Amino acid sequence: MQYIYLHGFASSPRSFKARRFQAYCQPRGLTFQIPDLNGDNFQQLTLTRQLEDVAQLIDDRPAAILGSSLGGLTAAILADRHPNIERIVLLAPAFGFLSHWLPTFDRDQLDRWQRTGTTSIFHYGDNCDRDLDYAFVRDLERYDAYQLTRSVPTLMIHGVRDEVIPIAASRMYARDRDWVELVELDSDHSLASHCHISIAQSFEFLTRS
Repeated sequence: MQYIYLHGFASSPRSFKARRFQAYCQPRGLTFQIPDLNGDNFQQLTLTRQLEDVAQLIDDRPAAILGSSLGGLTAAILADRHPNIERIVLLAPAFGFLSHWLPTFDRDQLDRWQRTGTTSIFHYGDNCDRDLDYAFVRDLERYDAYQLTRSVPTLMIHGVRDEVIPIAASRMYARDRDWVELVELDSDHSLASHCHISIAQSFEFLTRS
């Protein structure tokens, strides 16, 4: 089995969750590939580019993908497209990302971003501001996770106090998909307060026979 971990938006393979998952799982015989979804060019990041980059990592073996936030959305779309992806874990997946994220900008900021083509975004992985092209938004508008139909076994873990992607987004996705198991935790978007529970449940799900 091939295991891949996908970090979130404006994050990196060195994120807290990525390191904790690897530290827990590797001694137990499960090692993740953790690609850098920034692709050495955060400014020109798009979801399409992420999907293409990760697709190149998927070989002919059965695969399992664990994705956090935007990495979770990426994992869900990939699983819909690739039949050898046998199960996925989605941590606070960024379903409906734009509808929740864009309202955090004021109208002048959005107008300026569209007009100039670039704005400054805080990048948590680099701990500094980085430029991001408006093409990120236009590309993401093309994707709707609620249209995914492949019945791949899925574990979703989401915090009921998520301030970035509301728990309602995952509840809506799980509602009509009997192959999705939704675990709700008393945590925020980072799931940091329940990281140990998230890791243990994810490991159990990924290694379930």
